[in-house]
Amino acid sequence: MMPSPYGMTEQIARLRITLNDTDPPVWRRVELPLTNSLNTLHLAIQAAMLFENYHLFQFDIGDVRYGIRFDDDWSDKPTRDAGNIRLGRLVQRGVVAFTYTYDFGDNWHHTVVIEAVTPANPNKEYPCFIDGERRAPPEDVGGLLGFEEFVEAMTEPDNPERDAVVGWYGGVFNPADISPDEIGVRMSRLAKRRANGRAENKKA
Repeated sequence: MMPSPYGMTEQIARLRITLNDTDPPVWRRVELPLTNSLNTLHLAIQAAMLFENYHLFQFDIGDVRYGIRFDDDWSDKPTRDAGNIRLGRLVQRGVVAFTYTYDFGDNWHHTVVIEAVTPANPNKEYPCFIDGERRAPPEDVGGLLGFEEFVEAMTEPDNPERDAVVGWYGGVFNPADISPDEIGVRMSRLAKRRANGRAENKKA
């Protein structure tokens, strides 16, 4: 296992991500090394929520915004590159919670809580998915109101919109099924990308 700048053994952050204003709540728990950046956390959230990474994102931590940095961003609070800040730096600063927004049209606001920091398990690949509940919204469903209407149409057999919604989605949507196997496959791909990157760094 690779040494970490935060200790002799690589350290792992356990995070709970909750999609705000959903009832019952849509949430996921994941683990990532402290050496991972916020950009990797973004990809882990995409994998855990089964989003498709079609849209822009941002993290708001205190009064600082992280996401994709554009050279022509002349706003009073320009976005900083999410790839340039590691989770370990947040832990060092005492950050315990922050927000993640995905898709500035549908505006999916999430609360991210750092639940614990522990030594890595040498038998695990990271990032990894731990658990969660409720299926996340499909892409471009129309925000919270659109998602509520979508779920109603899907779960009410006599709903006049059901056939149209099933056709738009491409199948039946089960709000209780988070598809852990699919999440696991996506997380494994992300972990392999991380492992390949570390191998390349060792060669360099």
